[in-house]
Amino acid sequence: MEATIPLLKVDSAGIRFGGLKAVSAVNVELFPGELVGLIGPNGAGKTTFFNLLTGVYVPTEGTITLNGENLKKLPPYKITRKGISRTFQNIRLFSELSVIDNVKVAYHSLAKHTIVGSIFRLPGHFSGESDMDEKALEFLRIFNLDHFKDEKAKNLPYGQQRRLEIARALAANPKLLLLDEPAAGMNPHETEELMNLIAFIRKEFNLTVLLIEHDMSLVMGVCERIYVLDHGQLIAHGKPEEIRNDPKVIEAYLGEEVS
Repeated sequence: MEATIPLLKVDSAGIRFGGLKAVSAVNVELFPGELVGLIGPNGAGKTTFFNLLTGVYVPTEGTITLNGENLKKLPPYKITRKGISRTFQNIRLFSELSVIDNVKVAYHSLAKHTIVGSIFRLPGHFSGESDMDEKALEFLRIFNLDHFKDEKAKNLPYGQQRRLEIARALAANPKLLLLDEPAAGMNPHETEELMNLIAFIRKEFNLTVLLIEHDMSLVMGVCERIYVLDHGQLIAHGKPEEIRNDPKVIEAYLGEEVS
């Protein structure tokens, strides 16, 4: 049966920076298990919108709710605990840490051992570390990164760093995964692999996914619905075939009115 209660509901949300409206009166609904795209020209406000969802910015108007709970004014770490995890447009890994330690970072809030146990090296500390090692390795296997587990993150090829960032986001056990231009800098073969991977993890982990992407073949290939931002405002929403032929969307991308 089709879900009728949204996992995420954004109601007239926006933010001002001084006199500038970066995002204005945006309405978005995401239902459990959906894979939805968010597209728009450069500077349209897409990453700013992600920052609103994750608590980096506090909305100056409207509301954002997850499972009916208002997220406004919650700090990013609490929003992560509520079930929203993300990747970034520019890769943000701990470059000097190993691949496996980058994934283990996501488990810190779920760790069973205590600070006291860690300081005095009590048995609970070691069992907790062992559990995290095992879980992190499982994620690395899914992303075919397990053979790099002891390598420094900075030494991975670019495409593998992208996969590692997604693995780390998933390790936080999210309900909603936000992917900010995951195919940026990838070649066509890597992009095709990523498209298959996103479809797989959405199904395997029973996730809701919101995807920002400039690669239209990726967006049209995996997303069920698409929202379009331009100058901080929603200008269109619909299925991929509807968005592809929408005159307002074409005008926003080409910069000229379509007759």
